[in-house]
Amino acid sequence: MGIFDGFVQFFRGKLPTEPLPSSSEIGMRTREDARYRDLYNQFFVDPELRAAIFDVRAADRMDGRIKKIHSRVARDIIKGGLVLQLQSPSPIISREWKAFLSRIELNRPEKLKSDCRGMIMEGNLPLQVVMDEGRRIQRLIRMPAETIVPVVNAAGQFADVAKAYRQHDLVTGRPCADFALWQLTMVRFDADNYDDMGSMGRPYLDANRSTWLKLRMTEEDMVVRRRTRAPLRLAHVLEGANQTEMDQYEAKVMRKQSEITTDFFMNKKGAVNAIQGDSNLDQISDVAFLLDCMFSGTPIPKGLAGYTEGLNRDILQDLKGDYFDEIDSLQDTIAFAYEFTFRLQLLLKGIVLGDDEIKVKFAERRTETPNQAADRALKLQALGIPSDMLWEELGFDVATVRARRDAAREEDDPYPDPAAGSDRPTVSITPGNGPKGSSATSISTK
Repeated sequence: MGIFDGFVQFFRGKLPTEPLPSSSEIGMRTREDARYRDLYNQFFVDPELRAAIFDVRAADRMDGRIKKIHSRVARDIIKGGLVLQLQSPSPIISREWKAFLSRIELNRPEKLKSDCRGMIMEGNLPLQVVMDEGRRIQRLIRMPAETIVPVVNAAGQFADVAKAYRQHDLVTGRPCADFALWQLTMVRFDADNYDDMGSMGRPYLDANRSTWLKLRMTEEDMVVRRRTRAPLRLAHVLEGANQTEMDQYEAKVMRKQSEITTDFFMNKKGAVNAIQGDSNLDQISDVAFLLDCMFSGTPIPKGLAGYTEGLNRDILQDLKGDYFDEIDSLQDTIAFAYEFTFRLQLLLKGIVLGDDEIKVKFAERRTETPNQAADRALKLQALGIPSDMLWEELGFDVATVRARRDAAREEDDPYPDPAAGSDRPTVSITPGNGPKGSSATSISTK
């Protein structure tokens, strides 16, 4: 490590998951089974988490529906990118934020989507902070979650903040790296106990693995059933024929099997009877049941994945609202990792901020259309919300908006006259006059 050895002392007392040097806490945070898990993890990775991650990755490769769930959720999370909200304007912090985004490539959708897909598929988002000698964070590397093990004591707290996490090489079975608490930002999804630092998150579709395997097996059985039972069969009857005549007749018919046969000629009493295929191939309620079970455990409603048969539009709207709430929660969870890392960068610059002075969030919430977002902002404006908060609500960076507005004003009118009055439009809201009982918005510029 060299020049970075002193960072453990520098960040001491500034990290949210760091154990307190002295406190009134008594008792055990961890369950009995979790204590056995932590003892095992001293030697290797968590086998249950590793198996869950491998199963979800395999499902993502083999099933387009699983891949679509992961891709769509990740796409909706990163929609609009990241924005920084400031309690009060600060050119210094805004400049640091733009440089931070550029260095770590958080302004690129591919990076954000990769992080979000990893969070959903692995249940954890371990981000390694990579610095240069100038104390600038240059990279934020997503590590494979199944190789990371928290090093905790019996109380579920980090035993040593200088070696808070350990990475195992799954090929050799040996530890390959130790990470200080400041060096690895860990975000966990649905951990069994947040306060137990040894409790890792779970993949979003972890509990759906058995249902997906049953669904895949049933669908394969359905295809085999159609291949074996659907074709029309013919029964050839030749009364009084000996074995030689039967063999000759069978060979003749089989030679012409690939041809379209419409006539059969016999010199003995016989018949060719048609045996119909399975007439119940449309009865796939068991497949539909497993499909419903699988989608009930995913964030995406089945209707948004293309299965719209028998789905009421109003019910789909309610399900979409629940889906958007889940997206909002995931956005807040993942955005915390980037905010925490940015705060580390500011600390290295000697800038200490309170919890409410900055906020990193994803720009667009609830996957609204532009018209819906604009309508919501106008209603907030009518309530007297400050303009800076309105720009933040729309997902714009306030400092960028101000700079662009000032530049446009100087370019359009180099000799501006004093404003005679306010040119803000008049916004009026009529309750109950919009779709589904919502309020309607009208704007007057005169």
